[in-house]
Amino acid sequence: MSAAPATATGGPDAGGPVPTPRDPTPSGAPPDATPPGRPAKEPARPDPAGSDQAERRARASQSFWTAVVGVPAVFSVLRLGVEAGGELQTTLLLVANVGPVNLLAGFLTTAARLLTTALVAVFALGAVLGASVDRLPPGRRRRPLFARWSEITPAWFVAASFLLALVTWPLLYLPLLVPAAAAAFQFTPERLHERPGPRVLIVAALFGGYLWLLLPTLRDAWSQGEPLPVLLLVVPPLLALAIAGPLPGAVIRPLASVTQAAVLAMLVWAALPVISTPVLPLTVTTVGSGSGATEDVRGHVVTTDDVNMVILQEQGGVRYVPVDQVRGQVLCPSEEELPRHRLRIHDFHVEDSLLEGLGRRVRPVHRIDAACRAVG
Repeated sequence: MSAAPATATGGPDAGGPVPTPRDPTPSGAPPDATPPGRPAKEPARPDPAGSDQAERRARASQSFWTAVVGVPAVFSVLRLGVEAGGELQTTLLLVANVGPVNLLAGFLTTAARLLTTALVAVFALGAVLGASVDRLPPGRRRRPLFARWSEITPAWFVAASFLLALVTWPLLYLPLLVPAAAAAFQFTPERLHERPGPRVLIVAALFGGYLWLLLPTLRDAWSQGEPLPVLLLVVPPLLALAIAGPLPGAVIRPLASVTQAAVLAMLVWAALPVISTPVLPLTVTTVGSGSGATEDVRGHVVTTDDVNMVILQEQGGVRYVPVDQVRGQVLCPSEEELPRHRLRIHDFHVEDSLLEGLGRRVRPVHRIDAACRAVG
């Protein structure tokens, strides 16, 4: 009689506990220690190129947002100093009575065009330079400043800058946004259609509709002998056809240096009238005396209390006028607000922005008061 085959105690067929294999790691060794007989793992090495690129992006982001936030504050302080005529006491008087909200509102109203011009120029040039860096030699591919700013800026901020420029720029300069947008978003005619024939037809139809929309304005400008409006309205859309895309490697570095210096010079040149623009409305106040004689005081009302009206005179100096001697007051336009062109685009003056044009439709321009002409 043969014996039954023996079954190992604790095996899977016996239903007993299954023995677990022993951990080859010696007792007391750290969890990440390498077991004996196995090759040691090499520690992860930091990528110097990646860390250097992240550091440059962080510095570029910090410098960009510092410029965006700091420039309005500096301009506001400079405007108060210029408005006060450089006199310390008058500057302190303005600082004490012009609130930060009013100062910011006045700055944004008058300097929105300057800020949007700078942002549009930076984003357009930065996108073109960024798309062209790959054509530089491998050892000289350090990205220009505008290219780094353009890369770290969110897309919504770029779109908001162009939208703000669309509603604040004068209509005469709005065509410049077409090539700027094509450069900033790298939009080429090839994206309209993959075949050349339909692409040419689409471009011709768009440009023809644009000219048909501006035909009355172009005819008036030509008859008045003003070639500058004709060039500003016709040439920029043509530039948009070839402004996007990479540039030749030989011109990238010189172009980056020249354009960055040119944008800085343009900001300085455009900032001069912004700094000198008043922060208070220009008025003519009629002041009477006990003898019945009256005097017109042209200037900016700083503050009014129960005793005096403080007027910063246009010719300089601060005048305190007793409130019981004030006989009347009118609001006057400045010389910068007077139009220089007699051109309109479908009932919108070419020197008005879309916001200004819509505002004039809601509330038409009133006639200039005779007191403004007499004193001016």
